[in-house]
Amino acid sequence: MPRRRAYPAASQAYLAASAARTTTGSGLAVTGWARDAGLAVTKLDVTAASGTTPSLTVTIQDSPDGTTWTTRDTFAAKVATGAETRPLPAGLSPFVRASWTITGTSPSVTFSVQIAASSAALL
Repeated sequence: MPRRRAYPAASQAYLAASAARTTTGSGLAVTGWARDAGLAVTKLDVTAASGTTPSLTVTIQDSPDGTTWTTRDTFAAKVATGAETRPLPAGLSPFVRASWTITGTSPSVTFSVQIAASSAALL
C-alpha cells in the first residue's frame, strides 16, 4: 500500500491576494505546506505596474514558529506584467509566507502570490 502524505485541507492558498500595493511588506503566514520537493508550487502573477521604473521582488519565506523568517526562494524582479511559477523548496518549516520589496518613483504594483499542491491546482 502506498504511503500517504499529509496535505493541507485546501490544495491552493493565497500568500498575497491580488491587490495594488505601493510599499514593501509581507503576506499572512499559512501552515501545512512543508512538502517534498516538486510536490508544491508558488505562482507570482503581476497584473499591473505603474509609476516611474516600478520594480517588485517577491521572496518565499518559512518559519518554525511564525516569528523568525528565513528566505527560501526569490522570484526574479518584475518590472512589468506577467506570471511566473516556481517549485516550492523542499524541507520547509511549518509556516510559509510571501514577502515583497517594491521600488521606483511613485510605484504601484498589482500582484498576487499563490501556493498550490500542483500547477493544476493554481487559479
